[in-house]
Amino acid sequence: MRLKKAPTLVYILLLIILITLGLWQLGRAETKRMILEKQAQGLGSDDIIDIASTSYDNVAAIKYKKVQILGHYDQAHQFLIDNKISGGKAGYFVLTPFILERDSKAVLVNRGWIPLSQDRSNLPDIQIKSQQFEIVGRINSFPSVGIKLNGAEIPTKGWPSVVQVIDNQVLANKLGYPVFPYQIELENDLPEGYKRDWQAAKIMLPEQHTAYAIQWFALAFTLTMLFFWYSLKK
Repeated sequence: MRLKKAPTLVYILLLIILITLGLWQLGRAETKRMILEKQAQGLGSDDIIDIASTSYDNVAAIKYKKVQILGHYDQAHQFLIDNKISGGKAGYFVLTPFILERDSKAVLVNRGWIPLSQDRSNLPDIQIKSQQFEIVGRINSFPSVGIKLNGAEIPTKGWPSVVQVIDNQVLANKLGYPVFPYQIELENDLPEGYKRDWQAAKIMLPEQHTAYAIQWFALAFTLTMLFFWYSLKK
């Protein structure tokens, strides 16, 4: 059997690509498995952490953990995260700074979803009736978007301020004091909140990535069989 140079090079190149894609999918499967394990550990734990410690600036280390904090809402400076859908309706997530007791640092509390009014120029009334000194919630990353448009992280002027994408540094500059790089999803039974249907992040399951990997490896095997069949025939 004599192998021609051009077909052989094409075969080797395609084989490398297919195997690389299969290995990449296996790596993604392992990453997703670790994410789901961490998610289950956080949601299943009753431990309450203290975010006043500077060691908890990393959201990956404490995501989905339960937290109980003392302080007060800065109700004069609140944010509305735009384009959030609930039950097929458009609306906002209400994000309110909660300044920690004996600290100038704040954490942004997601108080839930509120529907959009017919006139976008009329922002919803999100005033806080009672001053909160203690809240309980779950730590999570800020809501994400599929496609980030240029300038989407810039909040509008005035208060409440409407923003599309959360950048804690940008919001801290507008507020005039530092904020943590994550949000707290307010517990469902606490007052001063709106519609709260907190769910774990939906991600592709590891089994799906494994199935894609098997498909890539199967294509590599099929390509190899076709290559040798073609070479033997010639």
